[in-house]
Amino acid sequence: MPDVVIVGAGPVGLFMGVLLLQRGHQVRILERRSNRSNSSRAIGIHPPALAELARAGVADPLVTAGIHIRRGVAYSRRRRVAELAFDGDAAFPFILAVPQMITEEVLELAVKELDADAVVRGADVQEIDATGSTLRVRADSPSGSLEVGARLVIAADGAHSTIRRRYLPGVPARSYPDCYIMGDFPDDTGHGSDAVLYLEPEGIVESFPLPGGVRRWVVRLGAPHRNPTPVGLAGLITARTGEVLDIAGNSMLSAFEVRSRLTQRMVHGRVVFLGDAAHEISPIGGQGMNLGWLDAAALAPIMDASLRGANVGRDVVNFEKLRRKAALRASRQAGLNMALGRPLPPPAMSARNMLFASALAVPAISELVERRFTMR
Repeated sequence: MPDVVIVGAGPVGLFMGVLLLQRGHQVRILERRSNRSNSSRAIGIHPPALAELARAGVADPLVTAGIHIRRGVAYSRRRRVAELAFDGDAAFPFILAVPQMITEEVLELAVKELDADAVVRGADVQEIDATGSTLRVRADSPSGSLEVGARLVIAADGAHSTIRRRYLPGVPARSYPDCYIMGDFPDDTGHGSDAVLYLEPEGIVESFPLPGGVRRWVVRLGAPHRNPTPVGLAGLITARTGEVLDIAGNSMLSAFEVRSRLTQRMVHGRVVFLGDAAHEISPIGGQGMNLGWLDAAALAPIMDASLRGANVGRDVVNFEKLRRKAALRASRQAGLNMALGRPLPPPAMSARNMLFASALAVPAISELVERRFTMR
């Protein structure tokens, strides 16, 4: 019987598996998907999360594979407004851009090097029976029902967590007046490894470099877009920024709305919620995956001590307090990021941009903004 069952083989669940396996515990990671996703999805890894990945020995292949974003540059109406260096962290003076499919591949390989049987795919968890001394995790699989016993369970099954819906059905969600279309296209902009924000009266356009000469584009809309197309997204980008995209080279396309949902508690007896299952926040700013990794890094030594028989009650209380505080801070920052991108009349946009540029010219303010954007 494994010590811990982790529900979800996304970046957070896999990293938690690495941390527990390295501490000598038996782990099973149950994943609904039969295969890893081949989508770029979450792409930004911030310095604090890179530091934790490095401590676990899994950062190097990601740092090698990714693009090092060392600064962000803002434009408005074809004119440069300001720039911000991401060099405040001595060990990792950049934000790393790497597609999630690569991140998951690296983390799953690290898990399997520790235990080749740890990841069980095609296991769609439906229920956790906590009535006995052993937790019983029940899942559907292509070969029939599956049941795995464990001492502890970690729910890292994302924003649409089945486990959270069963345990915490009433967690409220907050909606925002922000909707987005994003897509990946060949990068012909000449911006190199810079992240670029286009602060436009019609709404923000963001772009981020990716490996392989690709650039991620994100466009803010005022209403949901149900049927995005590469042609439509490229047209919006050209109209707002003047950039012309290679439509035929589009490799990813998605439209999404934004909501946030924070649980009051992450630890519920012998079941723990991590990552988006515990605190869903706006993806604008790229904090969600990083927040989940920092949760895992803080939880792993506590879980290790508990499995070895230590009384960790006070540690759990402190963990809950600190990680909820971090989630609230990240949620507020995501809200500010979205507010920055909302439409403004041209005169108001020009005045706001001048204020923005003047503020970033002050070293103390620039350092504070850099720390916020890099989660330091």
